[in-house]
Amino acid sequence: MKIWTVANQKGGVGKTTAVVTLAGWLQARGHRVLLVDLDPQASLTSYFSQDAEAASRSVYNLFDDRRTRAADLLLPTAGDGPALLAAVPALATLDRQLGSQKGQGLILRQALAPLAGQFDNVLLDCPPTLGILMINALAAADRVVVPTQTEHLALKGLERMTRTLEMVNRSRPHRLQHLIVPTMFDRRTRASNHALEELRSRYQGTELWSGVVPVDTRFREASEQGKSLSQLAPGSRGAEAFLRLLDDLLALDHNEADQRVVA
Repeated sequence: MKIWTVANQKGGVGKTTAVVTLAGWLQARGHRVLLVDLDPQASLTSYFSQDAEAASRSVYNLFDDRRTRAADLLLPTAGDGPALLAAVPALATLDRQLGSQKGQGLILRQALAPLAGQFDNVLLDCPPTLGILMINALAAADRVVVPTQTEHLALKGLERMTRTLEMVNRSRPHRLQHLIVPTMFDRRTRASNHALEELRSRYQGTELWSGVVPVDTRFREASEQGKSLSQLAPGSRGAEAFLRLLDDLLALDHNEADQRVVA
């Protein structure tokens, strides 16, 4: 079971869109997928028409009672969509409740471990703030995907995120790999092109994805219907960009697995 954490310390960069669209393509290839909403704003939960205000089963239960089984909290999504661990607003209280206690950063990793035989891929949708939820998501991750809007202010959020990843790596025996994904790219605008150039000058190699996710109004249509864009319009620019991203993520996972075998 591979766990990908989708995170950035700035909101509005396309994290939820990335989670949903990657999940749709994974399912199209026969993968068993679980989505975990860790954001108190519950955008991912709402995407699939779940009422975060009324949810009695959510990821919050894992933190509130360590004896809770994640398998008992799973919610279905429409049709044959991915399974969902929903968010509730009460997640916003966890830093106050648990922040000073030791060993709270591994709760999610330990809770997800028993699901290894049930799912092939888990995608975690993070809040845009550094706290116990993001720390848990990073501790559980096999890889971090960092969507970054191609505009100047988003690059500042990316700087904070990369510093956080460096901090996390100092406490891990093996380096947590990440991939920065330029999103909402509009080749018609000077600002978007300049931001992409800046990204490519600062980040190189396997840190930065070679492609871009373009602006595509079909993402909004997919959200309104509670579907992945890979279902609604698989030939659209946005869907095809995420398909290329998925191919590259799977290739990175495969190459790293081979390297571990050789080592």
